[in-house]
Amino acid sequence: MDDRVDEQPAWPAGAATGIGSMPGTDVTEAVKLVLGELPELPYLPELPARGPGAELLGRTAGLLVELPVELYAGRWRIAGRPGRDLRRTRDLMARDLDALTDAGHGFTGTLKVQAAGVWTLAAGLDLPVGGRMLRDPGAVRDLAASLAEGVAAHVAEVAARLPGARILLQLDEPSLPAVLAGQVPTESGWQTLRAVPVATATDALARVVAAAGVPVVVHCCAPGVPVALLRDAGAAAVGLDLDLVGPLDPLAEALDAGLGLFAGAVPASGSAASASAGPASAGPASAQVADRVRRLWREIGLPTERLPAQVVVAPACGLAGATPEYARAALAACQEAARRLSDEP
Repeated sequence: MDDRVDEQPAWPAGAATGIGSMPGTDVTEAVKLVLGELPELPYLPELPARGPGAELLGRTAGLLVELPVELYAGRWRIAGRPGRDLRRTRDLMARDLDALTDAGHGFTGTLKVQAAGVWTLAAGLDLPVGGRMLRDPGAVRDLAASLAEGVAAHVAEVAARLPGARILLQLDEPSLPAVLAGQVPTESGWQTLRAVPVATATDALARVVAAAGVPVVVHCCAPGVPVALLRDAGAAAVGLDLDLVGPLDPLAEALDAGLGLFAGAVPASGSAASASAGPASAGPASAQVADRVRRLWREIGLPTERLPAQVVVAPACGLAGATPEYARAALAACQEAARRLSDEP
């Protein structure tokens, strides 16, 4: 696979975005908020407060092809046939897409949609007989094929509903570091499942990335993000919580090769005041956010002029646990920070 991503970024220079989840249950309001606060790179919001099927795992499981799911003892598992739980999940997604179609009519920019990645699904979904799918390599291969087909169909539907938009897919892989380290617990919790080899993890993720047919950013708000693996799998960008960035050399090498960075520089929860304005001596929080991104870029040692085109400013993780006021302020702070970085000489 080519060591470099496309020379033309998959998003506008000076952009900001959100990770995915938002507080509340009103999808129409959430879509309008995202379109208003993030004009360069809005996204289809997720509202997990609506219950099972609206959260990342169930929402993505509803996209799977020929792998129906159901809830059992509070967990999602593969089912023998489609049932009520799957219908609910797909109905929630249909409502979200209807809200996006209405509010986004005439939109001609870049739009991001999100889904769980194959390894986070494998670590979170159960087999029909119990236990995580991750324990069965054959089941994981089937899951990768099903997810690849499902995200391709999802991207195509969004593109058909907003024909003027350019679609960007985000795959959320918070469980990937644990999968690689052999830290995913068994059903009993007394043991852990064996570590997945890097080559196996790369191949499965690459299958989904290739099938999407659009640029893909892989987001992981956990320590130990395998940046080189994500680049080898074909990701156009990696999304990181800047508080959890470890050794800089792997990240620096990937960014120098052209990988984009969705810089998680705003906390996912807090007070609205802390998101919109800091102490008088420090100025608005957006200035602090911009400075945080700028410092990382300088530590890595890349040319300053590359930053606006290669970096997207974002919250560290989803905002589902925040208050509505804080969520709005956090997105606004990201947008203003991105403008500050873009306006610098």
